[in-house]
Amino acid sequence: MIAPSILSADFARLADEVSAVNGEPGRRADWLHVDVMDAHFVPNLTLGLPVVESLLKVTDIPMDCHLMIEDPDRWAVGYAEAGAHNVTVHVEAAKDPVAIAKDLRAAGAKAGLSIKPNTPLEPYVEVLKHYDTLLVMSVEPGFGGQKFISDVLSKVKKARNLVDTGHLNLLVEIDGGINPDTIEQAAEAGVDCFVAGSAVYGAEDPAKAIEALRAKAAPAFAKVRQ
Repeated sequence: MIAPSILSADFARLADEVSAVNGEPGRRADWLHVDVMDAHFVPNLTLGLPVVESLLKVTDIPMDCHLMIEDPDRWAVGYAEAGAHNVTVHVEAAKDPVAIAKDLRAAGAKAGLSIKPNTPLEPYVEVLKHYDTLLVMSVEPGFGGQKFISDVLSKVKKARNLVDTGHLNLLVEIDGGINPDTIEQAAEAGVDCFVAGSAVYGAEDPAKAIEALRAKAAPAFAKVRQ
């Protein structure tokens, strides 16, 4: 699965940018990744619920909302109620991540839990049993265009093993520095869904860029499942 991040899109032309990844099968985004930042949990300010609500009116691509915000216990469910397909909160910011997962699911969304590059996976395995998605950050959250941190792939491999052995039932997603040079190693580690910002929206043809990323990831991921 490829989830283009609109953090790298032209904010003055968001509807057009969404349309650019809403093409024919193979060249169409599986999810549309929306980075919500509050300038408190991360040192950047992007967009919020009103923009997400507007985007939901112009596309049927499932919305993948990544909340890099303080107090997600208070704000996350609003994105689910608006119609987001997957709503991800950071374990480092959540006061009660199990309760958030239950609230998100009750509101009709899938629940995602994200961990920063330096946050270990092991303490949250039991919590992840309540979630549908694990988002592993492969850059420090806050800004696009950063270099891929390959050390996080050890966490991806652990998560993949927990899924494959039945200890967890979730989708493994990765966000940060994903491009044609890094997507294969992430796929080989066991990633299901790849968030790609500049690799898609920095390309002359975003739909073609999605097709190329998918072509690189698919055979690498197939090796994991053999």
